[in-house]
Amino acid sequence: MSQLLYLLLLSFILIGDQLQDQDPPKGKILFVVSNADHYGESDISTSNHFAELVYPYDVLAEAGYDIDFVSPKGGAVPLGYFDTSETLMKEYLYDCHFMAKLKETLSPNLVNPNEYVAIYYGGGGAAMFGVAENEEIQKIAIQIYEQQGGIISAVCHGSIGIANLKTRDGKYLVAGKSINGFPDLFENKARAYFAEFEHSVEALLKLRGAKFQYSEEGWDGYYQVDGRIITGQDPSSATKVAELIIKQLNTKNKS
Repeated sequence: MSQLLYLLLLSFILIGDQLQDQDPPKGKILFVVSNADHYGESDISTSNHFAELVYPYDVLAEAGYDIDFVSPKGGAVPLGYFDTSETLMKEYLYDCHFMAKLKETLSPNLVNPNEYVAIYYGGGGAAMFGVAENEEIQKIAIQIYEQQGGIISAVCHGSIGIANLKTRDGKYLVAGKSINGFPDLFENKARAYFAEFEHSVEALLKLRGAKFQYSEEGWDGYYQVDGRIITGQDPSSATKVAELIIKQLNTKNKS
């Protein structure tokens, strides 16, 4: 046997052993992101909040869950709010596998809701445009929630994504529920970006009948849990929301 053939055979054996050692995924979770790169029709740039994707992704991936990304149009999505002095964000910024997922997000027609145990809406200014009104993503979320018995979760401006979801009886999912998201208290209503919002996160959720709860302190990890709906106020809540998703899924699997 030639040395090259021997090395190739040895590499196949080692790869096979590594694959056997890996635990099967516990389930799949769908992250919702936006294709919007400007606030509405303005020339003000916006993006998806990198930390609000990285923090929960890291927690959920470490716990053994596979994660897919979906956007209204599919394909690449804008990213921003970077802090390269923060170790985890810097690590994921140079993670080719992770960044490839954000460059090649799924379009809604490629998503099979039956494959997912939870859905998570990330924030950033981009989340305010194109997501909440997307009927295909709405159907995916409700099927995960109602038919799969899955979890619906969101952080910060991402919470507007769940405002238009309706249950099979035609009622808004958030009606009468304790829901959190980015509050008006911290929006700069004098800035031009705010004028591009048809509704703020807080205003639309209240319009849909939600009991909007928030922390006046802000950036203190505030969140709300109402059944299988988990929502966080700002980037400081993203890790906790992911941990709560895992806790609920573990409880469900034990029952």
